[in-house]
Amino acid sequence: MKKQLEILQPDAARVRDIQRHFKCHPVTARILANRGLFTQSEIEAFLNPSVSRLRAFATLKDMDTAVARIVRAIFDQEKILIFGDYDVDGITSTTLLYEFLTQAGACADYYIPDRVEEGYGLNCCQIQDKAIKETYSLVITLDCGSSSHEAVNLAAQNKVDVIVTDHHAISEDMPRAVAVVNPRRKDCDSGAAYLAGVGVAFCLVVSLRRRLRELNFWVGKKEPNLKTFCDLVALGTIADVVPLIRENRIMTSAGLNLIATRPRPGIAALIQASGANGAALDADDIAFKLCPRINAAGRLEHARMGVALLTATDPDQALRIAGELNKLNSRRQEIEQKIFREILLFLNDTPETLKNTATLVMGKNNWHEGVLGIAASRLAEKFFRPVILVSFSGDTGKGSGRSIPGINLHDALIQCAHLLEGFGGHPMAAGLRIKKSNFAAFKTQFEKTVAAMMPDHPVFPELKIDSRVDFDMISPVLMDEITTLAPFGPENPEPLFQACKVNVKFSRIIGKNHRRMTLCQGRANSESTLNAIWFNADADGAHNLDRTFFESLIFKLKWNQWNGKKTIQAIISYVE
Repeated sequence: MKKQLEILQPDAARVRDIQRHFKCHPVTARILANRGLFTQSEIEAFLNPSVSRLRAFATLKDMDTAVARIVRAIFDQEKILIFGDYDVDGITSTTLLYEFLTQAGACADYYIPDRVEEGYGLNCCQIQDKAIKETYSLVITLDCGSSSHEAVNLAAQNKVDVIVTDHHAISEDMPRAVAVVNPRRKDCDSGAAYLAGVGVAFCLVVSLRRRLRELNFWVGKKEPNLKTFCDLVALGTIADVVPLIRENRIMTSAGLNLIATRPRPGIAALIQASGANGAALDADDIAFKLCPRINAAGRLEHARMGVALLTATDPDQALRIAGELNKLNSRRQEIEQKIFREILLFLNDTPETLKNTATLVMGKNNWHEGVLGIAASRLAEKFFRPVILVSFSGDTGKGSGRSIPGINLHDALIQCAHLLEGFGGHPMAAGLRIKKSNFAAFKTQFEKTVAAMMPDHPVFPELKIDSRVDFDMISPVLMDEITTLAPFGPENPEPLFQACKVNVKFSRIIGKNHRRMTLCQGRANSESTLNAIWFNADADGAHNLDRTFFESLIFKLKWNQWNGKKTIQAIISYVE
């Protein structure tokens, strides 16, 4: 697909100031300026994301109330039920709070619903059959609960207190819980709406430990080292694709360091099962190797496997669970690929489906709903439009949606709410329930709503280029400095570079259609070369496998670590 390129143009004087003060490569100075970092203190904090820079989280609305209620439950040995979501964010949140409360000696257990049988969030059946029946007096939700009004009301009627911790969009009509700790509340002035659910859970344990310390609770006991939970925060934060800024970036950086040096048995086993390089693990490895395997549990079996893995203390047990998750992930890939290909074949046979439309909405009986979100994400990326896929069983369907930059999916669904049985999520991802009888009307309304959000001009995926570079500007010094800008993710994207008039000195195909190359600029015998890898070079049938010249090349730069050696490698993103 054609992409729209934008060469970022930071203020030249600002770039010179950054370069002079921090004695860095001019390209690094450009990147820092492109990230909107203006003061020396901002840049120093960015380059040194230490946990000592974490601010106090007491500004989260209802945090003090939540802490007071949990502290009372700990002291009185009340039964606490931790209720988490079934994705990586929910699984890591559940693990984090469960481990903290267990270390504090609380009487706590956890529950994660079955994705297919129970669906998302806290419902009345769980309150009745679990919380009330098993005499829990306190339920704490993690990464869910903001829309669970009926369940919270039922709990209150039966003298079961509920504390909601969440980060999803929330209406002004909040559940009547003891506390609702959600930075997206309109009356929450914490400015921390970027937190993932596991980030909110981490805020909770920070505040809990502090309060227990004030009460001298830890005298004679081992106080938990909260830094050891940052590996969980890193997993959940990266998996939920929230902005990697401020606390998110600090906690993720600390978590990646922890995973690289002292991984818990479950994560070490997952690294081994996935074939990742633990010593050089980065955010991409977390996102594309570890998280899909943890998610596979909730998608195809049950998410408690994920908690069992992350809480495992025996390495052999961890390896067994990681092996099971690896098999589930392979099965998940097969199911998702089958749905994806089925949709592509349909679209190929009915090209009018995408003609003059802003969205893609499709439904079918008995699609596996556990993989619809992944298939929707791939379709949204391929066709650059919001996508919603719905699996019907009888008269009702459950769906997953994914969006594109600039289109707030949750806001769009609000305008279609009268046609839905329920929905929730983020600007970029959402889930919904719908009657089959309303599906056609929903497709029409959703298309109309999104079309009104679209700009008048044609929309293409946008690539923001940090800097044009010549190959002789690329050096080990620049590579090491780029590494200090990690971890990369939303709002701190991995730097993109452009090189012009590039010749291919050497090329060979690896796998089915990946291309490994040696590149040069100018003369074909130039000594200034760059090793490169181009994944799926001919995935769209563009015959890129045999090209020997590129007018423009867009790429990322990474250290390639193999057999104890480090070499500079370009990862090709786009060519012209």
